[in-house]
Amino acid sequence: MRALVRFAWFVLGFNVAVILLGALVRATGSGAGCGSSWPTCDGEVLPELSGATAVEFTHRAMSGVALILVATLVVWVFRSTPPGGPARTGAVLAMVAIVGEALIGAVIVLAEWVANDASPARAVAVPLHLVNTLLLLAALTLTIFWLRGGRRLAFQEDRTVNRYVLLGGLALVLIAGTGAVTALADTLFPKDGILGDPGSEHFLTGLRVVHPILAVIAASMAWWLSARSSDVTRRSAKVVSVLVGVMLLSGVLNVALGVPVWMQLVHLVLADALWITYVLISATALQASEATESRLSPSR
Repeated sequence: MRALVRFAWFVLGFNVAVILLGALVRATGSGAGCGSSWPTCDGEVLPELSGATAVEFTHRAMSGVALILVATLVVWVFRSTPPGGPARTGAVLAMVAIVGEALIGAVIVLAEWVANDASPARAVAVPLHLVNTLLLLAALTLTIFWLRGGRRLAFQEDRTVNRYVLLGGLALVLIAGTGAVTALADTLFPKDGILGDPGSEHFLTGLRVVHPILAVIAASMAWWLSARSSDVTRRSAKVVSVLVGVMLLSGVLNVALGVPVWMQLVHLVLADALWITYVLISATALQASEATESRLSPSR
């Protein structure tokens, strides 16, 4: 089982790398590097790799490898865990999510919502793609949690725990979605520094401010809840609070530096780390009791 857990961590890490490469495609305007053809690149299975084509094709190739890795994880989990086990559910959800990633990516390419396209459709597709990505990371993280012996998830008698987990998750998803829109606006309509000229009166530049406002509100709530949390949850709350603080700092630094590509990737890595940590903490908080787990587990 240890080998399977290590492989699951590898699959999770590989998918984070694919996400970063996808951000690089957006940040460098390389989304049209393979034209409007999919899954081939400009109608070729192996195109000449240079410039935007190299960036986009590499992302597609790594996405294909990620799909194979998740499929392999599903098979391995089903061969190593009993019927009805929660890890099987997590693996299947991960497979569904990564197929969704491929389909959303295909629509974006075929509709040509790439490169310099600033249409409302792209403004909707980009955050939708990111939300699906969060579902993929959550499914892989939960699979690891269950493979390591974690129990099934269930609502707790303490409704405060349920409420905090739900609201926290929704807040992170909302912030991530608005962050995707902000990143798109920064790519299409760059500005110089925090107080720089936004460069356009396009609707995306107006939406750019929503993300930092929500991030500050969420951070304030996280720190407030951390101070009010019980002894049982205080350590986990502090971990999330620290990560949120680092995220805020990196966001300010990102804008102050003029949103360089490397800093965008650092900010995204921190966001993924925060999300994965939050999923693990939430799963721990929502574990079913041993009695409930025994009752729900399939008889052997």
